[in-house]
Amino acid sequence: MAHHARLKCINPDCNATFDIDRMTFTCDDCGDMLDVAYDWDAAHKALGFDRNPATFTARHTAGAGYASGQTDARLNLSGVWRFRELMPFYRSEDQIQTIGEGRTYLQHTPRLAADIGLTSHNLFLEYEGLNPSGSFKDNGMTGAFTHARVVGASKAVCASTGNTSASLALFASITGVTAYVLIGSGKIAYGKLSQALDYGARTIQVEGDFDACLRRVRQLAEDRPELGIYLMNSVNPFRLEGQKAIMFRILEGLNWQVPDWIVVPGGNLGNSSAFGKAFMELHELGMIDRMPRLAIINAEGARTLDRIVNELKIRWNGGRCFRDAVRSEYERMDAHNERAHTIASAIEINRPVNLPKALRALEVMNGVVRSVSDEVILEHKALVGRHGFGCEPASAASVAGARMLIREGIIKPDETVACVLTGHQLKDPDATVKYHCGIDMKSAQDTAPRVDVRGEHSNVPVQVPDDLDAIIEALG
Repeated sequence: MAHHARLKCINPDCNATFDIDRMTFTCDDCGDMLDVAYDWDAAHKALGFDRNPATFTARHTAGAGYASGQTDARLNLSGVWRFRELMPFYRSEDQIQTIGEGRTYLQHTPRLAADIGLTSHNLFLEYEGLNPSGSFKDNGMTGAFTHARVVGASKAVCASTGNTSASLALFASITGVTAYVLIGSGKIAYGKLSQALDYGARTIQVEGDFDACLRRVRQLAEDRPELGIYLMNSVNPFRLEGQKAIMFRILEGLNWQVPDWIVVPGGNLGNSSAFGKAFMELHELGMIDRMPRLAIINAEGARTLDRIVNELKIRWNGGRCFRDAVRSEYERMDAHNERAHTIASAIEINRPVNLPKALRALEVMNGVVRSVSDEVILEHKALVGRHGFGCEPASAASVAGARMLIREGIIKPDETVACVLTGHQLKDPDATVKYHCGIDMKSAQDTAPRVDVRGEHSNVPVQVPDDLDAIIEALG
């Protein structure tokens, strides 16, 4: 199948193309980012695919034999690869590396919809915490590991705030690839770090933040080819191919009716970039008749995209005239030593590597960008939890952002909204317990005084003596 796929520069003034049998993911000619581009007619003719979504629905329940290695059943079990005709970059199906990722389901939450102001009650949560490693990253990692198999890579590296390292380490442990993880010297959620350690990844803590780690892993993978290390961060376009499937599952859950809004947290901007590409391709293929709108929600402490779009008015503009402006903004940030800081560690990123592709997604999906405070994130995390969906702090940014946009009148109360919850509650249990128990997140060291900062949805454990009457009284 790979002869139907090429790597293509996203810069319209360059448009260089390259064979997919390579381990570098930036353009040789201009240095810009690359997309995976397809000859759809040729690929679908070879696969016998008539672009009917019923093909995917029929695969939804995996057939017998997946555990014994039968290829079709194994791929149909995956919530990514049952859509394989929409990402045909592999040479043969035997190369596809899957661990059963993407078995997530779109959840209709009418009571939560009412709480945030949707009179239609049409709020849907795409709960990616149900993935094997507990986050959406598994969707992208299966794509990247499949391409690593195509090029014969045996070593892989990533920089991570937590979820990427957990997913990389899990896939590597199952596929036999040697995994290296670079984490910053700042905070990392122990729920995530524990996974990388347990799955056997060699974990290296670098003095600096995520942006520093990402710079170093790119040097390892791109500037030192003799090391033969495959880069697993979302600058890798094959990661984004897998993450497109999150949108395919949302559409599948809505019987392929396009929602009015997709709302997603914005960190390194891989998801928003993948979602824009997914809808561009589906529209090109005639599988949808309109585009949803996109809302990307930053944390206030890591609001680079928000500042670039809403204050500096930088746009994709067909792929032209934005690069110098972004470069100037990054130089200003460096000069002022600006660093990201938020309780939502998964989106604590100051220099989002996929910013150009996210600008493209905002253009083609008529999107908006907003930022929400840590306090608002934690309140909405608890609110989402009250409705049965425990999520990491970054996930709650999408619901908080949807509520903000409803109050602004941007999202209409009668519209259909799909929010992406990126990771499981147990990714960062410390944040949850500290919120409910009233411990100030900035004063949570054992030697520091505990500050009562309990929020609207706090659920404080009740302490009682070992006495039945006292226990009954505490039951309320």
